[in-house]
Amino acid sequence: MPALPLDGRVVLVTGASRRIAIGAAVARRLVADGAAVLVHSWSPHDAEQPWGADEGGADALVDELRSAGGTVEHVSLDLADPAAPHALVDAAHSAFGRLDAVVANHARSSGQSLEQLTATEIDLSYAVNTRAALLLVQAFAARHAGGPGGRVVLFTSGQYRGAMPGELPYIASKAALHEVTASLAVHLMPRGITVNCVNPGPNDTGYADDAARAAVSARSPGRRWSTPADTARLVAWLLSDEADWVTGQTIASDGGFSSL
Repeated sequence: MPALPLDGRVVLVTGASRRIAIGAAVARRLVADGAAVLVHSWSPHDAEQPWGADEGGADALVDELRSAGGTVEHVSLDLADPAAPHALVDAAHSAFGRLDAVVANHARSSGQSLEQLTATEIDLSYAVNTRAALLLVQAFAARHAGGPGGRVVLFTSGQYRGAMPGELPYIASKAALHEVTASLAVHLMPRGITVNCVNPGPNDTGYADDAARAAVSARSPGRRWSTPADTARLVAWLLSDEADWVTGQTIASDGGFSSL
């Protein structure tokens, strides 16, 4: 039997609190491709949002993946805590003895326009979306032993393609990740670590209503929303050996939506 693309690799996937969303889809795909996965979650964030928390979702995801033969562990941590990123990397090394890749999928969502903007929300969005991602990369790179498979995948949003005036703290913090990708990539490529950034496009993770789904589908060249599985396929490829010469890129997986 041929080896699976990610056999022997250990990957940390953050932001996998909801079974319907991108983090869970990425974890499923990576396990199917042979990786051992540390799943991170923080459901209190989702409980504050209109879509609500998927209670027990991360634990159920772990059970699902283990039932499918996967090697999976789970840690719940608030990435607003400056110590949490290093703790996650430590947890991966404790569980698996190594860490080959980080998929920083986590995000704090916030709907504030200019008139609604608060300093508290700006600071919290940057702490979770930007600071935590940078500290994860720092902790990962400091302990990366070299060899094949060194990977970082960050996530941005669609702010670099079009205005999102109702989500200012969110898009400001996500824009920072978009801009820092090239600098991290140049710094880490000599150490065998690639760094890329994914824009998943309008992605149907259970937050949109029927009117929004219809409007986005009508505008999209593919006449549908992106799905978490679409994003997971791109992430899995970026983690594979086939992508070892791709770094510093922001890639949209959105069926052409961002090209409009």
